[in-house]
Amino acid sequence: MWALEAERRIDRGEPPVSTAASEARTFGDLVKLHRDDLREVGKRIGRSKSASLDFLEKRLGKLRLPQLDRERLIEFGKERARDGAGPVTVGIDLGYIKTILTHAAAVHGVITSTEPVTMARHALSRLGLVGKGNERDRRPTQHELDAIIQALEDNPRQSIPVGRIVRFAIATAMRQDEICRVSWDDIDRRTKMLTIRDRKDPRRKAGNHQRIPLLSVSGYDAWDIVLEQEKALGHARGRIFPYNGRSVGTAFRRQCADLKIADLHFHDLRHEGTSRLFEAGFSIEQVALVTGHRDWKMLRRYTHLRPELLHAIAASKVA
Repeated sequence: MWALEAERRIDRGEPPVSTAASEARTFGDLVKLHRDDLREVGKRIGRSKSASLDFLEKRLGKLRLPQLDRERLIEFGKERARDGAGPVTVGIDLGYIKTILTHAAAVHGVITSTEPVTMARHALSRLGLVGKGNERDRRPTQHELDAIIQALEDNPRQSIPVGRIVRFAIATAMRQDEICRVSWDDIDRRTKMLTIRDRKDPRRKAGNHQRIPLLSVSGYDAWDIVLEQEKALGHARGRIFPYNGRSVGTAFRRQCADLKIADLHFHDLRHEGTSRLFEAGFSIEQVALVTGHRDWKMLRRYTHLRPELLHAIAASKVA
């Protein structure tokens, strides 16, 4: 039956369907095809994409391909919004759905259309459920940071040195997962440089290594924090901060809630560290050497300088 259909497709000038694709009946089958193909060519699926595919497979995987129409995708977007997903997240979900359908058609010759996804995106955009996210400009005050760090470091039940990690996050403008991934082998003690491996980059999923200086211009000394961590561990083997990143984030959120500090995320510490680099007088090009931003336009959104600092900047120019 499949061979006969393949012959008919060739006669019509249509691409032949692979054996695996001929057995695909549901959206979940197409997700599996996509994963298998990437694995076959040795292309690694990033953590974020993998988590999104897992979610989509769970929510839409059982749908037969004809059921994945405009109406169902619009309803999916509404469901995501009701679950608390923001416009950017819903847009990312639709993007991955389109990627799966396009891959199946291009690589395996599956007769499918991405038009329902396009139409659903337009509809959800008009409803305000798909769109660009608002740029966060939440910066913690020094009083808030002092309170969070002190409470974390004074908590005898807190086995992870989250207070130290908070200080290191601001001092380096590193992401939560980067901090919990770097190893002692990544440290150059002579130059006080740290290599961050496979740094997040939308254009490169792997091999994007970057060397950053461990500075002391943010109010926290990154190199001193490293030495402090070495002393606390009693060795310099394996990871510098050998802890689960999610546990770090959970402890941070819980402490903020206990202190009634609202709307502060761990990722805001990267924002804070980046802003402090600008306040220390570094240029966009120089800040990018620390933060890893390849697109300087993206970096500009982090330049939320405190207006009161203009007094000091003006005074330095006069001097």
